[in-house]
Amino acid sequence: MTTHTHHRRRTRIAAVVTGATLVAGALMAAPASAAPPRAVDPFNPDFGPNVTVYSPDIPVDQIEGELDALADQQRDAEMGSVRRAVYFLPGQYGTADNPLQFDVGYYTEVAGLGASPTDVDINGSIEVYNRCLTADNCIALVNFWRTISNLSLQVNSLGDDGCRASANFWAVSQAVSMRRLDISGANLSLMDYCTAGPQYASGGFIADSRLPFVVSGSQQQWLTRNSEVAGWSNGVWNQVFSGVVGAPEDAGFPNPPYTTIDETPLSREKPYLYVDDEGRYNVRVPEAQTDTRGVSWADGMTAGRSIPITDFFIAKPGDSVKDINNALARGRHLLLTPGVYDIAQTIDVKRADTVVLGLGHATLTAVGGAVPLEVKDAAGIVVAGVTIDAGAELSPVLLRVGKAKGGKPLGAANPITLSDVYFRVGGPHVGKTTTALEVNSDNVLIDHTWVWRGDHGIEGFDPTDGVNGDNERWATNIGTNGVIVNGDNVTATGLFVEHFQKYNTLWKGESGRVILYQNELPYDPPTQADWTQPDGTLGYPGYVVDAKVKHHRLDGAGVYVFNQNNPSIITANGFSVPETPGVQLHHIMTVNLSAGTIQHVVDGVGGQADNTNTGVPQYLVDYPAP
Repeated sequence: MTTHTHHRRRTRIAAVVTGATLVAGALMAAPASAAPPRAVDPFNPDFGPNVTVYSPDIPVDQIEGELDALADQQRDAEMGSVRRAVYFLPGQYGTADNPLQFDVGYYTEVAGLGASPTDVDINGSIEVYNRCLTADNCIALVNFWRTISNLSLQVNSLGDDGCRASANFWAVSQAVSMRRLDISGANLSLMDYCTAGPQYASGGFIADSRLPFVVSGSQQQWLTRNSEVAGWSNGVWNQVFSGVVGAPEDAGFPNPPYTTIDETPLSREKPYLYVDDEGRYNVRVPEAQTDTRGVSWADGMTAGRSIPITDFFIAKPGDSVKDINNALARGRHLLLTPGVYDIAQTIDVKRADTVVLGLGHATLTAVGGAVPLEVKDAAGIVVAGVTIDAGAELSPVLLRVGKAKGGKPLGAANPITLSDVYFRVGGPHVGKTTTALEVNSDNVLIDHTWVWRGDHGIEGFDPTDGVNGDNERWATNIGTNGVIVNGDNVTATGLFVEHFQKYNTLWKGESGRVILYQNELPYDPPTQADWTQPDGTLGYPGYVVDAKVKHHRLDGAGVYVFNQNNPSIITANGFSVPETPGVQLHHIMTVNLSAGTIQHVVDGVGGQADNTNTGVPQYLVDYPAP
């Protein structure tokens, strides 16, 4: 790129860093006359004040100082409203003697802007450590909502002490993705073993990455998909590999607790921003693939199509839904810049092959009981990098894919795809929804989602009224169902669903395929009566396949119980599926996390998880047994 372009971007970066305040506003109906299409500069698109773009001519010390300040700002901002994205233009950052080293805090995306991960080469470290809630309680269990992708990292811990120099640490849990990375130079550790204990972690997701030796350590569960690993150690309960070159064998399950699938049956890598050789911004949209393993970029640019940034409506908080929908109707794609968007009417995605891409964990919050986002029955629509929050008034659903009560059958070659789409009910504010994610279309791919009814955060109760806070959370943060799948041939790679009040996952479509499922039952049912089905069955299983389904496959799954509000509560089964040869569960388990009971793993089969065996999973290798 030209020196002039670097200087122009550098000036813009200074403005971003010094004036980076959250822009937030309600997305309400616009006046009758819609705004004209917004012009987009292909060389320097206006991504707003919450996006920082660095070029290689900016001094490493300046970059590191600014990113250290951002990490300090976001380090404990679990329930905050700031959203940030940090991008690196192609080139070299850091050297052996002066590495670029920084941490990544909440609601922060870090990514390269190259066509290939190797186009952005960082010599240094990009890390997440435990949060030490007290001096002797250091954990990664709530290290949520952060992203790293599309770059090469030569790990260089120059200046760190002996323990910190031993690896690049990525101690994270849910709603955290690593994609399109090329890491070398030292181990990658998915736990932080350098702080005081207990060092627990509950992640996570990696895709399309070439990795060194990986220390999984205390990670309870993890999915690694379509990647290469030099080696892998440890695993607590449920480590799943799909299409991974170098993955460990799963012989002897559950010791070690590995589930290895040689090829991923259906995959589509997440769209990504990149800058071409002439300096123009584009979004690369990878094509869907079947029966694959290894990274998508080993032999060149990931197969797919490139969309010029000028074909996107670049939205900012405060833009009206009417303007967004008008742009979508005219054939524009949608790019959501970082921020919190209050959504009082539905964003409708109707046209085939439309891309909706969120930057920096862009968050859509329902207002007035609205459905924030609907995807129509149209092939090839991709929604990626978006978080959807329930609002204070009950929404029927947060994201609906396909027409309710009968989505159209769509071809399998170009599936509707959801990548890194996260849902939240409660947490920073009271939330209410009947269902978080409803999938009605056929041939949908869900590639990494966390669907979370908050087990902590704002409870919506008066702490002085003498009423148990968990009881009031149960009555105020309403999340009846997490995921309901009505469509046929729906595939999910990395399905994390937690704490819903009835069905966490209810699968009614035929020929569903799920690779890694993680669930915690709700912590807060006040009484057994509140957690009993109308027919008298004790509790709701964490994963339910409808009795009419004839074909379904689940690989690598866990349902956990922690009834901290009332430890006497019983759940009869972790899983419930019809007894038919075409429905198969492989490597499943339940576990007690110190409160509550799950009597059986699935359909009356498998051991009881309770306080007599806390932390000891009850495993089944296959159901039904061969």
